[in-house]
Amino acid sequence: MGRAGLGLLLPLALALGWEAAVRAGLAQGRLLPPPSRIAATLWELARSGDLWMHVSATLVRVGLGFALGAAAGIVAGALTATLPTLRRLVDPSLQALRAVPSLAWVPLFILWFGILETPKVMLIAVGVFFPVYVGVAGAIASVDRKLVEVGRIFRLSRAAQVRRILLPAVLPATVTALRTGLGLGFLFVVAAELMGASEGLGYLLIDGQQFSKPEQILAAIIAFAVAGKLADALLVALTTPLVRWQDTARDAL
Repeated sequence: MGRAGLGLLLPLALALGWEAAVRAGLAQGRLLPPPSRIAATLWELARSGDLWMHVSATLVRVGLGFALGAAAGIVAGALTATLPTLRRLVDPSLQALRAVPSLAWVPLFILWFGILETPKVMLIAVGVFFPVYVGVAGAIASVDRKLVEVGRIFRLSRAAQVRRILLPAVLPATVTALRTGLGLGFLFVVAAELMGASEGLGYLLIDGQQFSKPEQILAAIIAFAVAGKLADALLVALTTPLVRWQDTARDAL
């Protein structure tokens, strides 16, 4: 709780400073509303139930897209890292596709899947796939050769080498790749909710922009930040037992 409270000091200080500046007449607060107006907007959205509807819609899309993209990224990264021929065949194409902007996939996915939930989930999965793929492939490729040689000296079977040497060696980098992929999932969901969505935090952003409601835009941004932080904290909590054996010099982010 002490660490959480310390992390809230900076945003609270900025919010209180801006509120004081607006109330003192030093700033208008028209395009950047004071925190009191944003809080009132959040309260009204929560009271009417719209906030929970939008948050739940976004979280479901991100969750499904993250599951698909992370699973595909782990499998593809493991295969290309362990099979040199497959790596030379597939990796150049994947690295080229990784440079394609997220919005470039939108018209293609609409043509393929329509405008319902499938293209949205697939777009998020694409955003999650590439950082997980690169992270897993890089982690496997960077395993110390001496560790593998020790396993062979002790005549460990291939399955035992994977379980006792490779998995512990690649898990920390894989967890980091998953966290990066989850963050990109929240970035891609905004582009995904441009595809005919009628609910979701991305829709709330666009609605606020179209009707010139900056307090609604900022309320949606804050909801994004809170939801993303909570999702990241949940992922860290779920994966911490996998890397508890690490003897690190300082706490992980």
